[in-house]
Amino acid sequence: MSAVTDAREAGARVEEVLDRLAEAGDRRACAAAEELVRVLMDFYGAGLARIVERAGAGPLEPVLGDELVASLLSLHGLHPEDVETRIGRALDAAGGAVEVTGFDAGTGVLRVRPRAAASGGCGCGSDPGAVARPLEDALACFAPEVTEVLTEPAPAPAPPLLQIGVRPPSPVRVP
Repeated sequence: MSAVTDAREAGARVEEVLDRLAEAGDRRACAAAEELVRVLMDFYGAGLARIVERAGAGPLEPVLGDELVASLLSLHGLHPEDVETRIGRALDAAGGAVEVTGFDAGTGVLRVRPRAAASGGCGCGSDPGAVARPLEDALACFAPEVTEVLTEPAPAPAPPLLQIGVRPPSPVRVP
């Protein structure tokens, strides 16, 4: 069995195992498995909290950009950076093709729009679906407070600058 290094994948695998136990019909085994998950989460969370407390945010700086470390710290409410900084890290990790236009901490809704440079040379823009999945994955690691991403349309490109100049004088024709 390979190591799980992605927060979404780990959560999906835990849910899958719990669902298989529930399908087996043994409610006591299912309850015991859920309790085991909670106990392990509490145990690892307490250990991480102690590391963060004793090391401080400074020594953690080199690993805060790592998706696995960020997801563990965020999962346990220990990440030393504020949510806006972590959203920025997620945007960078996802390729930086979008910019934040707003974040509502109360609802968890993040509003983004494609960057001007993210549009294709033809003026047709990039495929929002190609950006959505990597962004959602990065947000799950760095900023799980984001519960929904709304993509706003890209701003209309500025019209091209029309250069108007003075025609050079034409030679005078003498009949």
